[in-house]
Amino acid sequence: MKYWVGLIISGLERNNTMYKTVYTEVEVDVDLSDFETDDLIEELESRGAGATDYGDGKDILVTIYEKRRLGKDYQQELDQLIWLGLGKVL
Repeated sequence: MKYWVGLIISGLERNNTMYKTVYTEVEVDVDLSDFETDDLIEELESRGAGATDYGDGKDILVTIYEKRRLGKDYQQELDQLIWLGLGKVL
């Protein structure tokens, strides 16, 4: 996983002193296995993207069944079911 950090240059003058804020982009290779699961969940929740409670998966299976029967895309629901059953993300 690659992580991007942004950096922008801006200036602010106060009391004849110039302050500069600098932002840049940095690409870092990150191996998620280096982090504890609880820390990753906490970080996602702090960004408003926390884990969703999918219950026992029956509702997801019903949705997959209905979408498949109608020929609609059900990839997102399938990914949720894999996460629920195996705890892994594709």
